[in-house]
Amino acid sequence: MKKFEKKAQDLVLEAGKAAQALETNHVIVWPQFDGYDYPLSVDHFALWTRTVQSFQYICDALPELIISLEYKPTDEKTRYFAIPSAGAAVALAHDVQRVNFGLTIDVGHCLAAGENPAQSMALAASKNLLKGVQLNDWSRFGTEDGLVFGSCNYLAALDVLHVLKKANYDGHLYFDTFPRNEDPVAEADLNIRQVNTLLQRVTGTNFLSSLSKCQAQHDALALLNLVYHDQ
Repeated sequence: MKKFEKKAQDLVLEAGKAAQALETNHVIVWPQFDGYDYPLSVDHFALWTRTVQSFQYICDALPELIISLEYKPTDEKTRYFAIPSAGAAVALAHDVQRVNFGLTIDVGHCLAAGENPAQSMALAASKNLLKGVQLNDWSRFGTEDGLVFGSCNYLAALDVLHVLKKANYDGHLYFDTFPRNEDPVAEADLNIRQVNTLLQRVTGTNFLSSLSKCQAQHDALALLNLVYHDQ
């Protein structure tokens, strides 16, 4: 086990050196193989301890870089991720206790975990942990489609951008999408225009005023009318 831990740590350190050479200050760690496939097949306490200690080691070795975890609940390579949710990721940050450790949150991964992406981002932002955001969309629960942001879950997309603005998020927005049957350049352009269009909407004075009333009154029907019918 120690041999594989060392190889994984060395890989992240190598990524850190590449980031420095490119004059960037951010390394995202997506631990695709950190987890297990069958219940009872791992010592959960030991797995947690190893994860904490590995991130502490990486953060200490690369103090000038932001090291952010991109969590995910499941994948074909690892059925049960060591860090499968926003709550687990925030708990990990609490135990790692390094100022250069944070989280990168992927919209699709939140949907796969049964989370509302905006709520997960708000939680991370409230702890000053939100260092990266990956935008995309999924058509159904558990399907990793990588579709254009807001193309299926429009309401959730508006919520994400509203939370990011409210949190004064000033980090990067990535588009983690899979345009397998589309022109990738045109798809990237559409993603950019989609974000700009939705941002313009959720930052409008009239929209914000009406949204505040809907939220204060917990009026879901008024909210849906605002979003879908009051243009």
